[in-house]
Amino acid sequence: MPRRVALITGPTSGIGEGFARRYSADGYDVVLVSRDADRLAKLADDLSHDGVSHEGGRNVEVLPVDLAEAAGRGKVAERLAAGDISVLVNNAGFGTSGEFWTADPAVLQSQLDVNVTTVMQLTRAALPAMIDAGAGTVVNVASVAGLLSGRGSTYSASKAWVVSFTEGLAAGLRGTGVGIHVVCPGYVHTEFHHRAGIDMTSLPSFMWLEVDDVVRESLADVARGKVVIIPGVQYKAITTASRMVPRTLSRAATSVFGRGRGRT
Repeated sequence: MPRRVALITGPTSGIGEGFARRYSADGYDVVLVSRDADRLAKLADDLSHDGVSHEGGRNVEVLPVDLAEAAGRGKVAERLAAGDISVLVNNAGFGTSGEFWTADPAVLQSQLDVNVTTVMQLTRAALPAMIDAGAGTVVNVASVAGLLSGRGSTYSASKAWVVSFTEGLAAGLRGTGVGIHVVCPGYVHTEFHHRAGIDMTSLPSFMWLEVDDVVRESLADVARGKVVIIPGVQYKAITTASRMVPRTLSRAATSVFGRGRGRT
């Protein structure tokens, strides 16, 4: 039997690391994509020696590239085009603090390139071989911000694009044997907010999710064929309620409870 291979972007911490460890534990060879070469090497070493490897040993491949750059995206797209990737997890992404009108345009462009352009290019590179094989899975990690307006202008918009992109492709891929899914988590205990410079100390504890729970729930829903995946009962309730009220009221509530100010 050919080995199953999962390629994960942004795997050196948080949700991406959770997916990398889970797929590796499930017997997949993994390809890890990140610009942080040191952390990438450490994770690769951990996965190579963690737990009981499958027959012949666990293969871990690293691609230290910057997905904000066209050359970096091109290198990963070329790897995907090799045709042996059975799972693609588009997890890499970032948010920033501050207001849109004061943000560095170069940073905003970089955010767009990582959050949107990378997802489009890597998915396009992966699908032909998956369709030819009649099997494959693409998991795009978005955010509940993509379903609720007001949680940071550019970040929310980028994640809304990922949601819409995934739903559109899901219809087109029906009957091919290839599944595509979008995961929309809420607040998760990761490095995301610290890196973005966003103070989250006042957020109630019941709003936080744990990485392992997000990964476990997400993969269970992937197995069920669910396209839009919202981990956590609290976020399922919030997103359901938001669809039942006028958008003006939804925006107002999100601005108050979702901390829409001071973040892009």
